[in-house]
Amino acid sequence: MTLSAYLDHNAGAPARPEVVAAMVDVLSAAGNPSSVHAFGRRARAVLEQARRGVAAAIGADAAGVVFTSGGTEANALALRGSGRSRLLVSAIEHPSVRECAAAEIIPVTGDGVVDRAALERMLAQDERPALVSVMLANNETGIIQPVAEVARIAHGRGALVHCDAAQGLGRMPVFLSELGVDFLTLSAHKMGGPAGTGCLVLSKPDISLAPILLGGGQEKRRRAGTENLAGIVGFAVAARLAAAEVDGGDGPARMSRLRDWLEAQVADRLPEAVVVGGALPRLCNTSCLILPHIPAQLQVMALDLAGVMVSAGAACSSGKVASSPVLEAMGLDQSFAGCAVRVSLGTDSRAEEIEAFLAAWCDFARRKGKTVKDAA
Repeated sequence: MTLSAYLDHNAGAPARPEVVAAMVDVLSAAGNPSSVHAFGRRARAVLEQARRGVAAAIGADAAGVVFTSGGTEANALALRGSGRSRLLVSAIEHPSVRECAAAEIIPVTGDGVVDRAALERMLAQDERPALVSVMLANNETGIIQPVAEVARIAHGRGALVHCDAAQGLGRMPVFLSELGVDFLTLSAHKMGGPAGTGCLVLSKPDISLAPILLGGGQEKRRRAGTENLAGIVGFAVAARLAAAEVDGGDGPARMSRLRDWLEAQVADRLPEAVVVGGALPRLCNTSCLILPHIPAQLQVMALDLAGVMVSAGAACSSGKVASSPVLEAMGLDQSFAGCAVRVSLGTDSRAEEIEAFLAAWCDFARRKGKTVKDAA
């Protein structure tokens, strides 16, 4: 089957050709980075070079990079390994943060931005050592969070800060020092690297972090298990390319132009539709679109049949459509919160794919009795 439009890059971007080539080279060579013989030492050198590459992409110290099996594990390592007795996470976090451990929920405003005043009040109410977790940009809406200000507030109360930045690299500048956080999560497959590879970056290499996987001394005893060397090398290549696209490349600007054109066409052709966060700072590639009173999964299935791949803004469990916790946290009612689809672009997305989405979505809306204006 030939897919006419893959518009789900926030779920996973296709592997870059340079990533695949680098991984094949590594897979063709033997050697465990923990072995002391020549092949092991060679593998260790490759691992440390990749570690430096990932660190360089975000301006971090390579000694603070802890490789994991992906963003979910990195998030869990930060939340469970920080040793803090209180966890405070924003209401719009990814499930790998929201469902990782018992936590206090920091509310967000109706604009989908973390409520800094509420955070300050919550921290002031309890002096126990805390960890605050706020993502860099929301995976559903693309709305960018004021992470540096959150870090300032939290540090003023003696709290540590974790930031899930999985959606950021390659779409916006991501520098550890500018964000001011203590822990930062990255995920390779969001930027054209391999799935199943990620890392937790520590702002200071000596910051306390207890392992959640035991049974080996890898990653300076922060994460047991033989490193996925091919995946890590692919991750480093993807991180370098993603950072370069933001620093002088045209990738983000091009994605932003396509997204803006998409949303302008939606407003013109389907006036009933709603763009979530359209006036706010957002990721250049992300558009969260609501077709009121039409469940998101029906929209996704109709688009899938038309060869257009997007994600639902709501989760599906046992065949039942549930409202998006992110949109509910923003105060949207059921007729909106369960009716959002996410269109997320990549550096290789084309105007033809956007047009394929628009044609299929408007056709579906017309069949559901919505008012649709034909394209000029």
